[in-house]
Amino acid sequence: MREPYPKPSERANTRAAPSFRRARPRGVAATTGQVKELGRELSRKEQALAEARALVTLSKNAKGLVLGGRGRLHAPDVRRQVCRLVAQAMADGARLSSACRLLGISGRSVQRWRKHERAQDGRLQARRRPANRLSDQERGLVLDLLHAPGFQGLSPRQIVPRLADQGVYLASESTMYRLLRSHKRAECAKDLRTRARRGLERRVWAPNQVWSWDITYLNGPLRGSFLYLYMMMDVFSRRIMGWKIHREERAEHAARFVRAVCEENGINPAGLVLHSDNGRPMKGTTMLGTLRQLGIMPSFSRPQVSNDNPHAEALFSLMKRHKDYPASAFSSLESACAWMARFTSWYNDEHRHGSLCFVSPNDRYFGRDDSVLARRRRVYEEARRQAPVRWSSGPRRWSPPVPVHMTVWPSVGPHALQEEYIIPATPLLANAQSHHGGILV
Repeated sequence: MREPYPKPSERANTRAAPSFRRARPRGVAATTGQVKELGRELSRKEQALAEARALVTLSKNAKGLVLGGRGRLHAPDVRRQVCRLVAQAMADGARLSSACRLLGISGRSVQRWRKHERAQDGRLQARRRPANRLSDQERGLVLDLLHAPGFQGLSPRQIVPRLADQGVYLASESTMYRLLRSHKRAECAKDLRTRARRGLERRVWAPNQVWSWDITYLNGPLRGSFLYLYMMMDVFSRRIMGWKIHREERAEHAARFVRAVCEENGINPAGLVLHSDNGRPMKGTTMLGTLRQLGIMPSFSRPQVSNDNPHAEALFSLMKRHKDYPASAFSSLESACAWMARFTSWYNDEHRHGSLCFVSPNDRYFGRDDSVLARRRRVYEEARRQAPVRWSSGPRRWSPPVPVHMTVWPSVGPHALQEEYIIPATPLLANAQSHHGGILV
């Protein structure tokens, strides 16, 4: 017979007696945790000290080793040396990231260099010949042309328009500069381009509207002596309208010079604006009286402003940087005049002015620039038709330059110079075309 289930009161009496465990004192548990934490801190300190010693040794061993730079190519021996130094530093206790940071290189680069199958730079095997690359014969022809006697002293910016005028296209300006840099056969000629200026207030759209003139010194035959060059230019075409050389600066010389330039070029000066700086010959009584008689409106630079007469200053800079300009001094006044006559003929007829889309000042002055630029456009269109793969965009736009904008500062009041007052003086073409700009003393 089954025994009856015990009552609740009886079950409470039959529970097992609790087992008494020996409890650890609270202070002993806290001391053990502190000991472990101190042990871990000591281990970290030892690792940091070992890493510092390893990095110091690494910096000494890597002295003189140049690494780093995005996309930089490292030679195989440099790679092996870096891997050896990093492995030694890691053996001494340094981390890979710390060692690579000290060397100035990425840790991923070192990991790639450790693999033998990727020890060689893959970029060397990815080189391919571009489709628009010049052939070796064309490259040699361009280099020989850049150093030919006929183009000495000219930069590619001047050579390309001259070739276009002859109906020849070989390569672009950037290609010529790149060939000069890669071969290092000669130093590129000085670039005679002028610094671009901000748009100014006066619109010059035809010759003989605004002239600019200035005086510069030339080294004379005796030590400490100077010759003074008076030069006049047309702002629209940058053409040298005339020049004179004197032994001193005087307003009387300037007055006779202006009158002679107008007569020599067959110009009716009424309505002409003549811009200059604030020099004493420019503002002399004789000079201002002559301008008033001729009907010329004088314009002067603002006081203490050095860039208000940029066209004349740029012309003087080009002249004194010319390859034939005497390095020491002119032997006499006659030799200075002879050199100036040659320079004026070269500048007006042969020089390709960067601000005029590389046409000569005479072509711009006499209206021949449109036909010159049209011939260049035909040359480039033909070159593009023969090798279209070399033209990623359209051909170079040989277009006439925009009208000149400049600020003139009349001496008779801020509102005296009106737009309708500027009337282009009509040159007598028979005299003007036979004139080459030289007025000798």
